[in-house]
Amino acid sequence: MPERPAEVGATAPAADRAVPCRVVVCRDCCCGTVKVDGDHAAQTARLRRIAPTRISECLDVCEQANVIVVQPSAAGRAAGARPVWFGLVNDRDATEDIADWVRAGGPGVAERPAILDLYLIAAPRRARTA
Repeated sequence: MPERPAEVGATAPAADRAVPCRVVVCRDCCCGTVKVDGDHAAQTARLRRIAPTRISECLDVCEQANVIVVQPSAAGRAAGARPVWFGLVNDRDATEDIADWVRAGGPGVAERPAILDLYLIAAPRRARTA
């Protein structure tokens, strides 16, 4: 049986669409407040320009504020990548370094720049067991 031509404007099947990296930004009791220096609104806006970004309540690593978690894309997960947690992301340069890595593909897709190792933190136990 011959294949029917695709309809104009039809979208690809869900399995064929790429799921991009996602970013989670902690904004609760310490992160994103006057307790921590930085332009929190600008940081969040910058990340939202390059990836789907969700604002979270406390991620339980307040001593590491501001916390950003980069979740792998579908391709990254297929390669075995796990979410990467960053803490003390309190300046524009650190945010830009994370944004550049996410734009390049993030966990499991693009090699993480060595400068980001300065910000790596362990996920809290409740996140590791979830």
